[in-house]
Amino acid sequence: MTWPTDLATIRAAANRIRPHVHRTPVFTCASLDALAGRALFFKCENLQRTGSFKMRGAANAVFSLDAEAQKRGVVTHSSGNHAQALALAARDRGLRAVVVMPHTASSMKRQAVLDFGAEVIDCENTLADREASAQRVVDQTGATLVPPFDHPLVITGQGTVALELLEDVPDLDAIVVAVGGGGLISGITLAAAELAPGLPIFGAEPALADDAAASKRTGVIQPQRPPRSIADGLLTSLGQHTWPVVRDLVPRIFTVEEDEIITAMRLFMERAKLVIEPSAAVPLAAVLSPEFRALSDLQRVGIILCGGNVDLSRLPF
Repeated sequence: MTWPTDLATIRAAANRIRPHVHRTPVFTCASLDALAGRALFFKCENLQRTGSFKMRGAANAVFSLDAEAQKRGVVTHSSGNHAQALALAARDRGLRAVVVMPHTASSMKRQAVLDFGAEVIDCENTLADREASAQRVVDQTGATLVPPFDHPLVITGQGTVALELLEDVPDLDAIVVAVGGGGLISGITLAAAELAPGLPIFGAEPALADDAAASKRTGVIQPQRPPRSIADGLLTSLGQHTWPVVRDLVPRIFTVEEDEIITAMRLFMERAKLVIEPSAAVPLAAVLSPEFRALSDLQRVGIILCGGNVDLSRLPF
């Protein structure tokens, strides 16, 4: 099997993007440890530039472009964190960025994309229309398409999260990662496979958006679920690059209910005093679940807080 990236490529990406991303801290919280019955180590990508891990993959893709491609700019389709990340990475390199966004996208996220200097094109809230609209920009301008997750350069950039976490906390028993399109868990899994062989990387997913868990159960990639979960960053299905990694290397995907996500989000914000978005609460909710509690041998667990972009006027509690 040929994987979309490997440790050497991820290390090269870390050097490439170092001037353009934060090395995010690892936080601990004694009261959350007590609730979970184990030591938890939170990798705070909510404190990353643009408020999510997406900056890593976007920066790696943008700063990998050759001079000719740089002149033509970049395009993506995204309703949220990747849109902001690509817009900022493009601004950092001084090139044009076009972002196709559903007309239903958050006005806060749309404004952030505009503030970073990107052009926004509206589309319908379907994957087919998003992809078709982005392809039209590619056809008209020659811009490089930088997909939100299913691209080797993007997956490689996301894998740099694992380099930092395992350098700061080298003796983990497991890492738990939220799963949407699978770019983050794929990059982390492929980095950890060489950095810490045998270290399990578990997925976590809303029960209302459990296409990855269903794909694992059936052995066949399942389509995106209707957008009903509060964890709006996890509503995408796996892709051709990410699905094989999840299928073959991720041992299990835990699913959690909406009330568990909301409870975990509130607990973290109250106890750890940091703002996280619902998607970032999903792995904590999984670790607090009875199914995970049964894994008593896992005493030191890393949790990736994937982002902190939440509309504070619409908190679910």
